[in-house]
Amino acid sequence: MAMRIPFFNQKQAKESFDYREDQTPEHIAIIMDGNGRWAQKRGLPRVAGHKEGISAVLKTVKAAVKFDVKVLTLYTFSTENWKRPKPEVEFILRLPKEFLHLYLPELISNNVRIEAIGDMENLPSHTREAIQYAIERTKDNDGLLLNFALNYGSRHELLDAMKTMLKDINNDKLSLDDLDEQQFNQYLYTADLPEPDLLIRTGGEKRLSNFLLWQLAYTEFWFTDVLWPDFDEEEFMKALQEYRQRKRRYGGV
Repeated sequence: MAMRIPFFNQKQAKESFDYREDQTPEHIAIIMDGNGRWAQKRGLPRVAGHKEGISAVLKTVKAAVKFDVKVLTLYTFSTENWKRPKPEVEFILRLPKEFLHLYLPELISNNVRIEAIGDMENLPSHTREAIQYAIERTKDNDGLLLNFALNYGSRHELLDAMKTMLKDINNDKLSLDDLDEQQFNQYLYTADLPEPDLLIRTGGEKRLSNFLLWQLAYTEFWFTDVLWPDFDEEEFMKALQEYRQRKRRYGGV
């Protein structure tokens, strides 16, 4: 049996943080923004910021495990990101393979399960293969679900869902009279996931950028000016503390 690599001392973490399980977000989604600006502030090429962002991913995964978050969805590459210069796009799409090459054994040892959402077919083969390998290697883990949103766009997801749903209606696999929100959810990439409780966006911008538009209907938002490569456990804890102060009424009183 493989020895578990200690990410953290969970008991100490809970004692040092105002921790209550019933007030911890089950699912946190993050828009990881600011890599390019981080690099430019230092006179470096934009790709240097993307590379530095890998360490922020690991720090955030460790923090999510530490505080018993069940699902962490990271907006890794959007359908709009193809508009960036080709060398930058190619560099970004090599990063999942690099991240997993460096840290997959540690993630496996700490019971992290990996999944991905988005249009995988149009990604480079090396990106698809790295993600698929990680999914296969971690499929039996039942700890944190680390969910990469790759070549993901919410409008594309919704259109795909509606097209598939209409096909099922036309083929008598689905009745229009039976269609409701719960049924529609089953056609989304996130069908098996709880909706996010908390959205974090780094980098100072305050918009959703075509990310989980349906799923974020009742999600709490938390924005920070910290650029993604500088995001760490301290910032993560600030988001959790703020979340604990929110009153989630879901339209009630």
